[in-house]
Amino acid sequence: MVLSNATVMKGHTLVKEPVYVDEQGLISDNPDVGGGEIDCNKCLVMPGLVNCHGHTAMTLLRSVGAGLPLQRWLEEAIFPLEAKMRPEDIAAGMTWGAMEMLSGGTTMVADMYDFPEAGAKALAASGMKGNLCRVGLAFSDTEEVPPNRLKECIDFVVAHPEGGKIVGDFCIHSEYLTKPKFCTAMAEANKVFQRPVHVHVSETEKEHQECIKRHGKTPIRYLADMGLLDYGGYAAHCVWVTDDDLKIMRDKRVTLVHNPTSNLKLGSGIAPIVRAKELGVNVALGTDGCASNDNLNMFEEMHLAGLLAKGSTRNPAALSVWDLIDMATINGAKALGREDTGVIAPGKQADLIVIDLKKPHLYPVNDIASLVVNSMQASDVIMTIVGGQVVYNRGVFKHVDVWQARENLDRCLKSVHSSST
Repeated sequence: MVLSNATVMKGHTLVKEPVYVDEQGLISDNPDVGGGEIDCNKCLVMPGLVNCHGHTAMTLLRSVGAGLPLQRWLEEAIFPLEAKMRPEDIAAGMTWGAMEMLSGGTTMVADMYDFPEAGAKALAASGMKGNLCRVGLAFSDTEEVPPNRLKECIDFVVAHPEGGKIVGDFCIHSEYLTKPKFCTAMAEANKVFQRPVHVHVSETEKEHQECIKRHGKTPIRYLADMGLLDYGGYAAHCVWVTDDDLKIMRDKRVTLVHNPTSNLKLGSGIAPIVRAKELGVNVALGTDGCASNDNLNMFEEMHLAGLLAKGSTRNPAALSVWDLIDMATINGAKALGREDTGVIAPGKQADLIVIDLKKPHLYPVNDIASLVVNSMQASDVIMTIVGGQVVYNRGVFKHVDVWQARENLDRCLKSVHSSST
């Protein structure tokens, strides 16, 4: 396959040259790849976006609990509905979320939710890539390692090894929902697999300070001391992390996953991503779930992350547009251990998106990188390619029956939201 006549984003350079994709779904420098030509005249071809923190099946809960702070939002609005969810609900919500992401230029997601096998099958069927996990939880004082939960976490990692479209990672929800014995047990289990750990960290000041009261240390220091960060990881939110926390994250190869929309909507605050970058921490972006964000639009996250960084530091040069594009692409791929993607270069996976530059809000084209961050919308994506396969093209999904997906979603919505007001 050849993508021709486009402006192509290769690293921090914009070039006018074809992109060749071989039969293995890799970007090639050989023009004789075959597979036909796609004319991308007056379009931008760039790496697919990587959503490093999501709860995709929460499309079923879109906008639920608006106006509540985090703890009340979880306990009063979210947990009661999640308790009703079954594997078929997760599959329907995941499929619907994957459609939203694919049509908006996201080719890979890091997802944390219940019934991950159902989610993994639905995500793979849509054509997307993902790093998924069985959520580690142990919040009962009398049951610090719940029966089967750790085994389920391990079994999921075993079933989804590195190199596949769906990869299994270890996960604990957070320090405050996971007892020390479980953390220790998971850290010990991970010595065999050496997988990164997906976790919520210091999302609110309350969470951060209560951890210090419980353990005499911050959540990041606690997780590090438990051994959970020995093989790296990706930590969502990190709104209240300290400089010492950031240095631990840098040294432990833990990515800070910035979720600007979710953190603002829940009134949690603003993550110190400028300081994190200064200290050498890898920073990536995530949407969080549809209940705390309301959409899965990674272009919106890039835009908002840039504005927040500039406004909070009162420095318009705090982050460049290329910094923000990296956060949404190559930094995200690095966070998930996917070094084979995130950039357009020979030998890398052809995870690509094509964006129409003929829209009024994208013309004139004086600075394409600035347009990506400050002007583009998810709806400007006209084609999404994952592993060399076109999975979305101008409103058409190759692997998803849209009407069946909507019917499944509607059925699950009735079940999950029944008897709730």
